[in-house]
Amino acid sequence: MADQSKTLGEQVLLAFFIVVPLLALLAAVPLAWGWGLGWHDLVIGAVMYLITGFGVTVGYHRLFTHGSFRTGRPLRIILAVAGSLAIEMGVTDWVAAHRRHHKYSDQAADPHSPWRFGHHGRGLAKGFLHAHVGWLFHPERTAPETFCPDLLADRDIAAISARFPWLVAASVLLPPLVGGLWSMSWAGAATALFWGALVRIALLHHVTFSINSICHTIGTRPFAARDRSSNVWWLAIPSLGESWHNLHHADPTSARHGVLPGQIDPSAALIRLFEKLGWAHDVRWPTAKRIAARRVDAGAGR
Repeated sequence: MADQSKTLGEQVLLAFFIVVPLLALLAAVPLAWGWGLGWHDLVIGAVMYLITGFGVTVGYHRLFTHGSFRTGRPLRIILAVAGSLAIEMGVTDWVAAHRRHHKYSDQAADPHSPWRFGHHGRGLAKGFLHAHVGWLFHPERTAPETFCPDLLADRDIAAISARFPWLVAASVLLPPLVGGLWSMSWAGAATALFWGALVRIALLHHVTFSINSICHTIGTRPFAARDRSSNVWWLAIPSLGESWHNLHHADPTSARHGVLPGQIDPSAALIRLFEKLGWAHDVRWPTAKRIAARRVDAGAGR
């Protein structure tokens, strides 16, 4: 059955939920400058965003979920801790949910498909909100025992997962500690808590959630995948390369998601750096043959 086009009303509704909250967050920065936002807060927030963001994209996702590369024990521990500081679930719970997502992508058992309530009107709006944040409040928990027994058998990763509450506390308290010591003031600690912890956590959360919601509803699909995964170019930088989502679902173990000209993939660049330093090996880089084989038009002449 051919895909049906969204109505103008559905497109407007999607645009509202995607654009308006982002504009509100961006507007808060210039409005707050000089009134509780300074350079210390920007530096602390940016550094924490990159540490925790790469912890999710390079660690949780490409290493632990898909095995896109291999590395030694120290870097595995560092990436697991960095991902935990993002406060997006402990490592084993996150990996279990994501492996389940790939197994049942955009089907009934997918934990966060935006299409589960239908393809039109209220069903699509409800599905979008479910994929973005609603699924997190569902009482059902994806069992790590079923989807990632390999990580449960890893003593380091299991220990880090068990200490997730302590890492949540560290993620919240580290920015105000640094901000207070840097400025030698309680005010510096307070603003760093707001911008370097709370706003940073919220921003990274919604960027990550957008891969589930936006990148499964709109965007381009140059590669053949069995679901509605799409590429959304304007999310590439904040998502550190994760929004090249269509290739990822077409070739999940690939260490690089942005494979076409002009597709910036910071997470792949970091993995490349690890490889050059000798910290990563057996990296599953995409080849021209594999990319060509997954293009939508690859089978046109068969």
